[in-house]
Amino acid sequence: MNVRALLIFLLWLATPVFGQGFAGLGAGGEGFAHPQRGAELSFPADHGAHPDFRIEWWYLTANLTGEDGRDYGVQWTLFRSALAPGGGTGWATPQVWLGHAGLTTPDRHFVAERMARGGIGQAGVTAAPFAAWIDDWEMAGTTPDRLRLAATGAEFAYDLRLAATGPIVLQGEAGYSVKSASGQASHYYSQPFYTVNGVLDLPEGPLRVSGQAWLDREWSSQPLDADQSGWDWVSLHFDSGEKLMGFRLRGAEGGYTSGTWIGADGGAMPFGDGVLRMSPLNQTRVAGRKLPTRWRLELPARGLDITVNALNPQAWMGTRFAYWEGPVRFSGSHAGRGYLEMTGYD
Repeated sequence: MNVRALLIFLLWLATPVFGQGFAGLGAGGEGFAHPQRGAELSFPADHGAHPDFRIEWWYLTANLTGEDGRDYGVQWTLFRSALAPGGGTGWATPQVWLGHAGLTTPDRHFVAERMARGGIGQAGVTAAPFAAWIDDWEMAGTTPDRLRLAATGAEFAYDLRLAATGPIVLQGEAGYSVKSASGQASHYYSQPFYTVNGVLDLPEGPLRVSGQAWLDREWSSQPLDADQSGWDWVSLHFDSGEKLMGFRLRGAEGGYTSGTWIGADGGAMPFGDGVLRMSPLNQTRVAGRKLPTRWRLELPARGLDITVNALNPQAWMGTRFAYWEGPVRFSGSHAGRGYLEMTGYD
């Protein structure tokens, strides 16, 4: 093991959230800042990092169609986790960064991962001009309205251009997103209105693609309750131009659900616990475990009753903390496509 690999390994073990996987999100948080109900989000500052909070992410998914007529999916995520509150400088910074990139086809799933220590320029985020990067991976533009998204793995790469055609959406109560009956929460906003054009590099060669993308931003210090082991989350683009974000958090005392219906004009209607119903249907054996890769989603308040199917049921992110992440299509009362994430399935 070389010196850099040893350092990364030690950073991994020391990181309170990443080292514990998703269970770590329901513990600790002492000494860190916590989300406050009524706190007003501020832009461009909140596009940047929040080092006084323990965990945050910049998370983008894209549903794409290739010039070959097939569906594809792309994920790009930068995580920040803190060993202690505060920013620091150089090697003294307590900030640790982790990058995940995924590319999904109907029959293959590619994954890459990067790790870095903050404070030395290898990874970070600036708010204005906006840039999020780890090594040569980047999501950057003068503002988040116009972005270049790029990542490279051992067998794949992508280089995409994104343009926002609608407003930022504040999730929950004006950006305060409750995650449990006990009151755990995060600050959470989305930009679900990107159009995308660019190139995927696959083993057989480059492929031009176009489609839609969705950016999620969250930060917190203890976003889960102690008994919650993971979540099932969807972002859906309806053919009508409307959109839905929804999640189900799984715990020993039952599930907790939340969602936001987003109009084609960007108007947001949040729904509290129990209004959105997410029912797992078919299960698939993936990486030695069973996961629900087909779902029924019901939101009676909007006349929604759909069946959601994974484009590729084997879209497993076999990273240091592993999870399922991939594009989906849905039909029923509404039709369209989106993304599904499932964590905490051991």
